Formats: sequence, C-alpha cells, structure tokens
Amino acid sequence: MAYRDLATELLKKARAAGADAADVIVAEGTVFSVTVRNREVETLKEAGSKALGLRVFVGRRTASSHTSDFSWPALHRLAEETVGMARATGEDPAAGLPDEMVPPEDLDLALHDPSPAALPTEERIERARRAEAVALETPGITNSQGASWGQGEGFVLLANTMGFLGGYRTSSVSLSVVPQAERDGQMERDYWYTTGRGLSDLEPPEQVGRTAAERTLRRLGGRKVATSEVPVVFDQETAAEILGAVFSALSGYAVFRNATFLKDRLGEAVASPLLTLVDDGRRHRGLGSRPFDGEGLPTRRNVPLERGIVRYYLCDSYAARKIGARPTGSARRGVAGGPSVGAGNLFFEPGETTPEEIIAGVERGLYVTDLIGFGVNVVTGDYSQGAVGHWIERGRLVHPVHEVTIAGNLKEMLRDVDAVGSDLVFRGSTASPTLRIRRMTVSGS
Repeated sequence: MAYRDLATELLKKARAAGADAADVIVAEGTVFSVTVRNREVETLKEAGSKALGLRVFVGRRTASSHTSDFSWPALHRLAEETVGMARATGEDPAAGLPDEMVPPEDLDLALHDPSPAALPTEERIERARRAEAVALETPGITNSQGASWGQGEGFVLLANTMGFLGGYRTSSVSLSVVPQAERDGQMERDYWYTTGRGLSDLEPPEQVGRTAAERTLRRLGGRKVATSEVPVVFDQETAAEILGAVFSALSGYAVFRNATFLKDRLGEAVASPLLTLVDDGRRHRGLGSRPFDGEGLPTRRNVPLERGIVRYYLCDSYAARKIGARPTGSARRGVAGGPSVGAGNLFFEPGETTPEEIIAGVERGLYVTDLIGFGVNVVTGDYSQGAVGHWIERGRLVHPVHEVTIAGNLKEMLRDVDAVGSDLVFRGSTASPTLRIRRMTVSGS
C-alpha cells in the first residue's frame, strides 16, 4: 500500500477509535557514510529506515506514538492505544491541529538531487581520499583524524484529519576533513567541510583538504593574552553560533516559558540596526527548506528581527495559542512526539564591509575562529565561552591565540555589533557573515 493510502486509512482508524482529530507523519530514508584515515577506509556504513508517527486529539487531550512496523494489525493497535493514552492525559487548552489549513502547494524547491546516489561507492571513497591526501601533503600537517563522505535521501509525508496530504523528497551530501599538526610539542587540529543537496553544490575535494590544512596550521604557535576589554570579531562559523542563540531567544516556546531575555520586547530595538535575522523556509536548494512545516502549514520567509527590532516571535500552532500570536510556518518534528519551533535556512543578512576591512578597523582585539563548550544562557543573556583565534594589532592578525575565554551578555553584545560582513556563504542550513562586537571581556593570563 502506498504511504498516502496508508496514512489516510490510519487517520480513519484513529477517528473510529475515538479521536476528534489526528495527524500522521511517515519518514523513509537511506544514508551512506565512509571515513578514510591516512588514505585507508576506516568505517563504511549504508542503512535504510522507515518510521511512522501518529498524533491524536481527544478534545484538548493529546498523545502521540511511533512505530517502524507498518503491518495493519500493528497500526490498528497503534491507533487504539494512542487514543487510549490521550483519554488518560490532562487537558491542554492550546493543544490541537492548526486552526486553518490550505492544500500543499505545487512548488519546486529542488530539495532532491539524484547525483549523489548515482555516484559509485568507489568514487565516494576516492573523493574522501583526495581531500585527505591534499591535507596530508601540505607542509606542516603531520597526521589526520580522517576525511568523511556522507549522503542520504529521504521522503516525508504528512496527513491530517483536516484534509491535508502532502509529501516531498530530499537529498543531502557532504565532505569533511580533520587534519592535525604539531610544532614544539603543541598539537592542533581543525577542519573544513562542504555540503549541499547534490554534487554540484560541493567544493572540489582538493579545496576542502587545502582549506582544512590551512585552518589547522594557522592555530600553531597559539598563546594566551592578557585579560582585557577589546573589540571581538567573530568569523562566519563562530558568528553562526551567536545566530543560533538569538533564534532560540525568539522562539514562542521560550516566550511562554519565560525562558528568554527577549520576552515582552515586541516592537523594541534590542540589537544594532545592522542586524537583521532571517529564517527562510523556502530557499532554493536550501538544506533547511521544505514546502510545508511539521504540521502542514506553508513555510515562508520570516524576519523576526529587522534592523535590530523584534517584529514577532517564531511559532507553531501550539506556541502561537500560548502567546496570542499566529503560526509562522516554523513547526519542525520527527516521527516521535509533536512539533516544536525549529529553523529553516537561518541567517543574518550580510552587510557591505569585507572581513578584511572589519579586521583593519580594529586597533587591538581578538579575531575568533573557534568556540569551545556551550556557555550561552538564553534566559539571562549571559555569554561565556572558550575561544581560539588570532590577536589583532593595528588592523592586522599578528599571532594565534588559545586558552582564552570571551564573556559578555547577549543584551549588550547585540546592541554593540558595529560591523557586519559581506561574506555570507551557506555551508548548511545556518549561516552568518563576519560580525564585530564593539567590546567584550577577553580573559587570558
């Protein structure tokens, strides 16, 4: 039985068992991965999976279950048991399917590219070997923690008792390298990667290996610096981590749980006018793109933070009911449990200043290329993380820096962004240009 027919029949069974409303999500996929280390295959894995999740509502009571057994006896039992669980739960006034539904749109976001699956296994291994080989052949590189090739294909179908029935196929492929270098007893490692929907989205293997080696070598000779308050420049990769924290603070779930420093700040300027945060669920070939969200609502381009001003919070139907807002097409879910708020293709809009110009504008400060640990409190905004990077003197990178901590508070950090780079590049579903923050505490020796 086709998945569309299976989902339709399961919804009928849930209704017959006593559900007032229900939705079904079916996910099927295959994954392949290989890791090459010192030119030899270290691990190789290929696997397939399929699973189904059922969520039911009895009044304002809800429950969900999931299974990988698609036989009809198992699915009938799943429907009856899930409805039984819902009857035993407490009422939640915010529970329920979306208030309004529209049919799925017929649009092509180019989410599926057949080229990775068509690539022979030996060629996948060879591309990982080529990337690692270039890194290992770079003078100064002494070892490798491996090069990894990964790819996958998937299909997602969502149906509910409001008449929605939609599905889409996806693909993804990635290549990464992690070289090591040693000098004067100091060992360092770094990485680089490339990813996309298909082979045409990837950087050449040699470029990935070369960049990984360069990033590793630039960390050698790192030293501590004296504790000071100075400008801090975050490169693309580390700025994206700040972006993720701001996204979490803009979630409707964080708002109704009183778990964000941005609660009750609608319409207020909370950041530099240079900062605009966009979450685009329909970016062409985007790794976070999908035609509809985890509860069947159309995805869209959201701009919750515009020129430093909070315009709205990101919500699924549940969060929207809790805070008196409207859903933003931001529901994300797997087969287990219900939806929550998640990102599509998340980014800070780029500025007009090059990274070189941003660094040149710093008399004395820190350029951050890696962050260690997790030290962001979205409730208070407190921020403290270990950092690796380069020291800036008179607009130039003068030596590597390690074993330092950068600290501040997101409330001040966002307001103190005084430069946004022009270097926005997507290497995943989250991306940021270079950011400069006017002043932070750098704790070293």
